[in-house]
Amino acid sequence: MTTDFQSKESAAETAVYAKVTWRLVPFLFLCYIVAYLDRVNVGFAKLQMLSDLKFSESVYGFGAGIFFIGYFLFEVPSNIILQKVGARLWIARIMISWGVISGAMMFVTSEWTFYVMRFLLGLAEAGFFPGIILYLTYWYPSERRGKITALFMTAVPLSGVIGGPLSGWILQNMAGTLGYAAWQWLFLIEAIPALVMGLLVITYLSDGIVQAPWLTENEKILMQKRIKIDSEHKEDHSLRQVFANARIWLFALIYFCFVMGLYGIGFWLPTIIKSMGIIGTFNIGLLSAVPYAIAVVGMVLVSRSSDRQRERRWHVAIPASLGAVGLIFSAVFASNTLLAMAALSLGTFGIMTSLPLFWSLPTAYLRGTAAAAGIALINSLGNLAGFVSPYLIGLIKDRTHSTDAGMYLLAGSLVLGALLTLSIPAKSVNR
Repeated sequence: MTTDFQSKESAAETAVYAKVTWRLVPFLFLCYIVAYLDRVNVGFAKLQMLSDLKFSESVYGFGAGIFFIGYFLFEVPSNIILQKVGARLWIARIMISWGVISGAMMFVTSEWTFYVMRFLLGLAEAGFFPGIILYLTYWYPSERRGKITALFMTAVPLSGVIGGPLSGWILQNMAGTLGYAAWQWLFLIEAIPALVMGLLVITYLSDGIVQAPWLTENEKILMQKRIKIDSEHKEDHSLRQVFANARIWLFALIYFCFVMGLYGIGFWLPTIIKSMGIIGTFNIGLLSAVPYAIAVVGMVLVSRSSDRQRERRWHVAIPASLGAVGLIFSAVFASNTLLAMAALSLGTFGIMTSLPLFWSLPTAYLRGTAAAAGIALINSLGNLAGFVSPYLIGLIKDRTHSTDAGMYLLAGSLVLGALLTLSIPAKSVNR
């Protein structure tokens, strides 16, 4: 009888989580595609923007990266506000405000306006990603969260699959329309989805299990029970303890190492492909979609393996190491387009796969207010690499006229992140 009851309960749980996933993940996925596209489309705008505005590679790198200073400053407060006012209204506010600022990037005319607009864009978008990671903890227990986070984060490479050809087409076909440059149209057109999705958030999302009108009472009880059981295995901390917790700072350092690789690829991939001798912005856009498409498949397969085996550390460390190998060989074979693209694809796969699985580490460790603040702190500190990475690569390219040394630097960062991941005790994160 007990076995039959457990079997029925398991079937009911599987059904309700499938229902929740179909309701939430595709929508959040679309939101993140829009977020990431607006964050890195400056990498495509760069192909024309620099010559029009007479910017150096260092100016571009600094402007691309200063986004993350604004992001850093408002990340923790944003997540705490989200927990207090509810995810629905706060995520809508984030998306609408960054859509407005992203569109206003078309009016950049000087180095300082470039810096200010990128900083404001980071300030506006701060809290979106850690807010969603926190939001998923309201719905899913730890053992289900690896796959769900990976599904959500496949939006990053898919934004490259979609955004690369789209951005290339805009740059190739919109020049001079109504008197504006093609890169100006790029910022304007790609900002519109953020405004639309921001308005939809208000009517579509629920703040949590209790507020979801599309769940039955029995489904709500079952899910709340699972979340309660999951929370019993986590540590609760005050805000002061969060900032004083060495483990959280270790998580932040690991994430910093991985984000170095992410934005090295995100902001410089079009430039790297162009340096291989590829002509035409649309062709560059099409080729840039290839590494991201491969990464999508890898993210889903590796995350499923991690959830099935209830193993986290090696599923993070091995892809990160493969990412390092890919970046190194992309520089070694830079003169051979086919081999360089294969290496870039391996590098992108490794970087993109390690990132969603990384989040299974801190979310298995924290709960409550500590989760809100801890996730935001880890993400904000880690994303400072989004400033460091493009700026360093810009400086290196200005001095060496090549991105090779930059790729080696990013590879070293990924290896360090992999080693630090393996230093975490398995029993604290393998759930």
